[in-house]
Amino acid sequence: MGGWRAGALAVCAVAATALPGQAAHAADVPTPYAFAPDARPVTGAVSTTGAKRLDAGKTYKSSLPASGKLYYRLALDPTSDAYVSATAVPRAGTTVSATDGIRVSVRDANSRLCSAAESVYFGTSRSPHPIAAWGAREAFSQRTSCQGAGTYYVLVERLDRAGSSTDTWDLELAPMSEPRLKQTGATTAPEAWNSASPAPLTSEAVSRPGGAGFATATSMGQGVWSADMTPGQTFFYKVPVDWGRQLYVTAELGSLGSDARGYVPGALTASLYNPARGHLDDVGIGYDGRQKSESLEPLPPVEYVNRYAVSDRVNGMRVAGSYYLVVHLSAGMAEEFGDGPFGMTLRVRIGGTTEASPAYAGQSRPQGVFEVAGQGGRDGGTAPESAQGGAAGDDAVMKVVAVAGIGAGTVLLAVLGAWTLVARRRAGAW
Repeated sequence: MGGWRAGALAVCAVAATALPGQAAHAADVPTPYAFAPDARPVTGAVSTTGAKRLDAGKTYKSSLPASGKLYYRLALDPTSDAYVSATAVPRAGTTVSATDGIRVSVRDANSRLCSAAESVYFGTSRSPHPIAAWGAREAFSQRTSCQGAGTYYVLVERLDRAGSSTDTWDLELAPMSEPRLKQTGATTAPEAWNSASPAPLTSEAVSRPGGAGFATATSMGQGVWSADMTPGQTFFYKVPVDWGRQLYVTAELGSLGSDARGYVPGALTASLYNPARGHLDDVGIGYDGRQKSESLEPLPPVEYVNRYAVSDRVNGMRVAGSYYLVVHLSAGMAEEFGDGPFGMTLRVRIGGTTEASPAYAGQSRPQGVFEVAGQGGRDGGTAPESAQGGAAGDDAVMKVVAVAGIGAGTVLLAVLGAWTLVARRRAGAW
């Protein structure tokens, strides 16, 4: 029952923030990570013996001790690509260093890597916040030991150094599978693509607070978006990106008064993850109280053949679907500039031309995860044309959702009522 209560609190917090006339309170505690409401508890094993099975399409909640190495088990068919992402969630107020992080890998029955292990770190912010890394078994891989059906293992490792907090971190595990193609096509990544950065959007920003986890990420499309953040807070957004489209993101931290003094390295971190929650890139903003802006390096258009590239940034742009933008405001901001809130702006542009989806021989798990259709979501969409610099036609996959004439009390009661009903139904099912 704790999972749905946490989700309800997170939804209520976002609803309250988005309502007109609601003032932000500097003393508010940052919203904790919102785990998927249907996440199943699972305990990691210290060795492959006794490792619990993870099924594609389901989400799991686990925990990772200090200096821990935990194993989980997969049962894979011979042709599907399998992905497993682990999101590490340190407790608020814990101590982390720039080189603390998490590493994830998938291995065969002889402990051989099926793909390069991915490591993700907290970086210069040295501020505890959710970070995610993924491992993969790619059926097309030249690693022949990982091509057949059978038992495979996921290894999740905590990377920490002496002096870091020994608190246990929570984990959210999300295994997914991508079916093979009906017909094999090219097996080399494109050698050239448009790597020029377009002019950023310059119109008025639309208020759009983020969600508190991957499962509650706020939908948004092309446009200029803003939100107030408090030190230590993390916002999750999802941007549908179809086959052939390119994603460009610029993050900004607004200025303070002229008497502001101080400096925070890694004050704002914006991290990009693909639909399988694989880490692609991030950008950090050092802050001295003046307006600051940084952009993600240009990424290639979404293409199936990108998976054959050597570069992780290109390799990860292999599937269509919701790409996740995770924005964190360092807890260190409070020491230098007070409790805030601080104004954050995201400029999101989607370029390129939509292409036909590759012909898959089956369904992904979870179903539809590598598609754009239907992923506009109920929480957001494309900004009005005035907020896109006249480029509304470039992002027709989403619609604006407007809520008017509803009081704060009505919204909160509706949200609580909906979560209560879901909880009762789940309780009856168990």
